[in-house]
Amino acid sequence: MAGGGKRSSKAAKKKGPTKGSGGHGKRALQGKGATPPAHMRHWYKERQRRAEAAAAAAKPARPTRVKRDDAPETVAGRNPVVEALRAKVPANALYVANRIESDDRVREAIKMAADRGIAILEVTKPELDRLTDGAAHQGLALQVPPYDYAHPDDLVERAREAEETPLIVALDGVTDPRNLGAIARSATAFGAHGIVVPSRRSVGVTASAWKTSAGTLAHLPVARASNLNNTLREYREQGLFVVGLDGEAALDISDVELLTEPLVLVIGSEGKGLSRLVREHCDVTARIPMATATESLNAGVAAGIALYETSRRR
Repeated sequence: MAGGGKRSSKAAKKKGPTKGSGGHGKRALQGKGATPPAHMRHWYKERQRRAEAAAAAAKPARPTRVKRDDAPETVAGRNPVVEALRAKVPANALYVANRIESDDRVREAIKMAADRGIAILEVTKPELDRLTDGAAHQGLALQVPPYDYAHPDDLVERAREAEETPLIVALDGVTDPRNLGAIARSATAFGAHGIVVPSRRSVGVTASAWKTSAGTLAHLPVARASNLNNTLREYREQGLFVVGLDGEAALDISDVELLTEPLVLVIGSEGKGLSRLVREHCDVTARIPMATATESLNAGVAAGIALYETSRRR
């Protein structure tokens, strides 16, 4: 060749004809059939589960709202609000949704709140939803202040100041606020000097208790005990006797001689009655005689009968 140059590398690397695939390539192009639906693909479910778990882990947890004992209570709904105001339940404010469709209950609630000097505040529906934790408020809510509990020793001091024989009612495992309200009515009627409730797993003074008490909770102190067993032991050290109501006791309440002495009357729950430790701190346990067809009495009814018998004996 002219110039004596070498053959180009491109030409040198040129390949010749290749052998055929024997039909294998054609069959490969046919694929493996239709793709199965998602519910038939086990790997799809596993991948979806992992994706959902990852999304849940990345999502910030919603904070749990814990209601404090000293937080105000909110009564929501037109009928509950009107009933609470009629019962003269203490209240800080009446919340009324703006542009509310007024009826007799709304007008009555506003009038009663105004007559008692309760603040009437107009709020938006979203704000009222937040104040009532999403309850069915129907555009009306009443804020009830937290109850100011007494100390258990204050009840004994109250009896001594009145120069009376102490009579205290202690509740063990009672969780229905309506029972507390009913017991408060009986305790006031039969001369008790106060009620003691445990601070845990027990009823507290709520708007429902206020309504059932028919206003007597405004005059009868309720004390909160951090430990009911310790409180009963301290009462015994101060010279008080402890009598517990127990449906399985052998002694009738009318036969208890200690009813005329300085006394703590303990009422248990309807289901379990007195707890074991509380029963051990009682000087005497007594029962209310009943017909065999009746298994137990409501805690409020039982307390009323025992308080009446105590008052009669005194």
